[in-house]
Amino acid sequence: MIRIVTRAHIARLENEARAAVEQARQTGGVANEAFGRHVRELYAATDRAERAEATAAEVGTLLARAMEELSAAQQELLLRDMEIRRLRVEREGESLEGRALTVLLHYGEPHTIYSTREEAHADTATHGMPADHVWKPCGERPAAEFKWRCEAFIYNAASNGFRRAQMPVPKPVEGAA
Repeated sequence: MIRIVTRAHIARLENEARAAVEQARQTGGVANEAFGRHVRELYAATDRAERAEATAAEVGTLLARAMEELSAAQQELLLRDMEIRRLRVEREGESLEGRALTVLLHYGEPHTIYSTREEAHADTATHGMPADHVWKPCGERPAAEFKWRCEAFIYNAASNGFRRAQMPVPKPVEGAA
């Protein structure tokens, strides 16, 4: 078969070929841009995944440390609870009659209650009193005149409570008959 090719036909084929090459070049550019976007998204996703893994590892470490601290705190609470129960059982077996407590007063206001006077004196050292401070009787002066003052209280079964060990001397009422 013989085919006759004219110049117009060749020109048309050349134009179509150029258009096809241009379209292929544009399509290749679009494909390259899409490939670049996908690579950037892949790098970003990989980076996010690595950061998430690092954060998860850090959170895991913090959680493990917190669980250790919680376990230690629970153990300490359990030991304290056992000690409190032991002390309650011990106290229930004893009579409170005659038992004394010492109240540490700060400018006349109750600050803390201690089982012994020595513990109260030792605690004042943590509040700025010298450890070798010589404690003197306060006499009848008001408790508010003293920065730190210790008062003893003794359990009185008749009143079902504690009373001051040293009661102040009653003042006479003036003008009474």
